[in-house]
Amino acid sequence: MPEPHPVSAEQTQRELDLIELVVTSFDGAPDERLRTVLQSLVRHLHAFVREVRLSEAEWNTAIEFLTAVGRITDDRRQEFILLSDVLGVSMQVVAVNNEAYANATEATVFGPFFVDDAPEIGQGEDMAFGAVGEACWVEGGVRDTAGNPIPGARIEVWEADEDGFYDVQYTDGRTAARAHLFSDENGDYRFWGLTPTPYPIPHDGPVGQMLERVNRSPMRASHLHFMVTAPGFRRLVTHIFVRGDELLKSDSVFGVKDSLVMDFAQHPGSEPAPDGRDLGGAPWSSTRFDIVLAPAQS
Repeated sequence: MPEPHPVSAEQTQRELDLIELVVTSFDGAPDERLRTVLQSLVRHLHAFVREVRLSEAEWNTAIEFLTAVGRITDDRRQEFILLSDVLGVSMQVVAVNNEAYANATEATVFGPFFVDDAPEIGQGEDMAFGAVGEACWVEGGVRDTAGNPIPGARIEVWEADEDGFYDVQYTDGRTAARAHLFSDENGDYRFWGLTPTPYPIPHDGPVGQMLERVNRSPMRASHLHFMVTAPGFRRLVTHIFVRGDELLKSDSVFGVKDSLVMDFAQHPGSEPAPDGRDLGGAPWSSTRFDIVLAPAQS
């Protein structure tokens, strides 16, 4: 960034006086937390404007950009979440709200494609529901940080199909590549899904245009989503990623963590499936993901 031009002491004081004027305007807010957040927001926003010496033209461009983000947002597409994701804010919020605890599984971004009330499947059943892609056997256990099994944990899973689309991105109302199941009496789980493949985040709007301007890719590393809940434990929202994916170092929403990168073993169609399922001679993959939940309010 070019060196800023010198700012006189008088100008500096004018700017600081304005900050204090705006900050104190929130002193009467009866909600202490709201007051704290808004006053801190003012200080940081003004500090940004002053640091980069934001021009009026740049400010107008920013307003136009945010207006465009709002216009493209609807009940099926949340461009503001996308903007938060590509700026790393979503991951920072995840980090702040999921503090490291012993050996608990790390959290990552929720993403915009979760849907409530996904169908329930039993152990070993298929969550693909006809979505296109290579079959993948997923198994693991749900444990506490001391290694004790957690039976009855609710495990939500969802992913994109081989073409890079989630079911909600289609217009035919399908439910596919998403489900929930519960860990068994030993805390274990298993199901059939799809081998994760990379896909781009929606990039036909203002966020995509911003990424193009700065030579950043919209591609997400291959992943499978999990959300795991159990009474007495902190909710876990996470993904697992495919070891060897060349996008692991450039995931567009900064969601990759080394502890979440898993081996996905490849199997020829001639190799029997773990549960004896007839895959029609097609190749398949398998992975294991052992989940460790932190106690609630940790």
